[in-house]
Amino acid sequence: MRKEWMLGLLMAMAFQQVCAQSADPVVMRIAGTDVTRSEFEYSYNKNNTSDVVDQKSIDEYVPMFVNYRLKVQAALDMKMDTLSSFQKEFRMYRDQQLRPLLVSPQMEEGEAKAYYQQMKDQLGGKDLRLPAHIFLRVPQNAEDSVQQRQKERADSVYAALKQGADFAALANQISEDPQSARNGGELMWCGPGQLIPDFEKVMYGLKKGELSEPFLSAVGYHIVRLNDVKDLEPYDTLRPQILRFLEQRGLRDRLAQKMIDSLSADGKMTPEEFMDRQAQVQSAKDSNLKYLIQEYHDGLLMYEYCKTQLWDPAERDTVGLEKFFKKNKKRYAWDKPHFYGMLYYAKQESDLSAVKKLVRKMDERDWTQAVRREMNKDSVMVRMEQRLFVKGENATLDSLVFKVKQGKTQPRKDYPYSAALGRKLKKGPKKWTEVSTQVKQDYQNACEEKAVEELRKRYEVVLNQEVLKTVNKH
Repeated sequence: MRKEWMLGLLMAMAFQQVCAQSADPVVMRIAGTDVTRSEFEYSYNKNNTSDVVDQKSIDEYVPMFVNYRLKVQAALDMKMDTLSSFQKEFRMYRDQQLRPLLVSPQMEEGEAKAYYQQMKDQLGGKDLRLPAHIFLRVPQNAEDSVQQRQKERADSVYAALKQGADFAALANQISEDPQSARNGGELMWCGPGQLIPDFEKVMYGLKKGELSEPFLSAVGYHIVRLNDVKDLEPYDTLRPQILRFLEQRGLRDRLAQKMIDSLSADGKMTPEEFMDRQAQVQSAKDSNLKYLIQEYHDGLLMYEYCKTQLWDPAERDTVGLEKFFKKNKKRYAWDKPHFYGMLYYAKQESDLSAVKKLVRKMDERDWTQAVRREMNKDSVMVRMEQRLFVKGENATLDSLVFKVKQGKTQPRKDYPYSAALGRKLKKGPKKWTEVSTQVKQDYQNACEEKAVEELRKRYEVVLNQEVLKTVNKH
């Protein structure tokens, strides 16, 4: 035994010496896998930024990091990384980072120039115009009287404008196009094909500053004023706006997909193989990207392990939950009195006693469903909420259960009668189900802590304290 212990010590010392001499030394070895200083620094610095409330020192972070990697190793040993669901989700997150890197500046520039040329072609030699309008809606299939009334209103507004009334102020008060009305009736810079034909025809018949007579379009009456006119700016002027506009509409993703489709069309590799290759190439260029991709991979694995092996089983373990609750009952004690049960409101006073009779011999977990099924068949006669209440939280419950006289209970509209069924709890909950959310979370945490203890026994963890001292200090 002593010989084996000495051999292990010598191996650990040799491991530390080799790691210390490397340009990117190893800070720890977990289950036979080395963790370099740069990888540890990436994780530590990302999770301890200045805006993190509970910042950790390196000594505090090391055990958290080790526990995280132990869960990842357990998931790998269970081959969770081979699940199609895992691979699909991991590729989705990974490829979101990779796809923009496939697009060169030249490709973006070509798309922007093509879009600018489309704008020029659409103008067809015409200029751009900035119209404002006052709009009075005429619904489709409206009666003649409705159309006539809106016409008279439009004529009245036009007369006021001719007499010197402020166009922007009238648009804000009268126009039935809310979005432009807030801006004094002004629309956007536009050209041919962007507006309804009747409006466009009138707009291009005006000179700058001119006002149109009221006219009827397919949607209603308009009075248009042409606020400004300009030619299309040169490409270099509009280039930043065009690129921003195209990017908002997924330019890079579209170009990346186009490249992936073209490469996979020749049959040399599948889209998945191409993106796997890109992940290797780009990760070799950028260590931060490499560790980000690894973070996606390991984070998803860790979550899958915890969910399927710890959290979900713990949540379904009603026997374990009850034992945990009884053992830790003091943890759930409270200062204020509580009430667990159902507070309900009825249209008719007789329904209060009907509900009480209905659930008298039922398990409290079935109350809500029973009331919905029996009392609210054709219409909602009873409204209810069943949960844990604390004294002072609900005026109606305070009055019914805790006999609080201060203040007035506010009856619900159409449901003036109220009652409560359940039990008062002075010192703490009687059953774990009364505080199920908190108990489940605490029990899951306890199961996770126990699992980590077992993982630490199963897998070897070797820390290189000398290298750890150099984290963020080299």
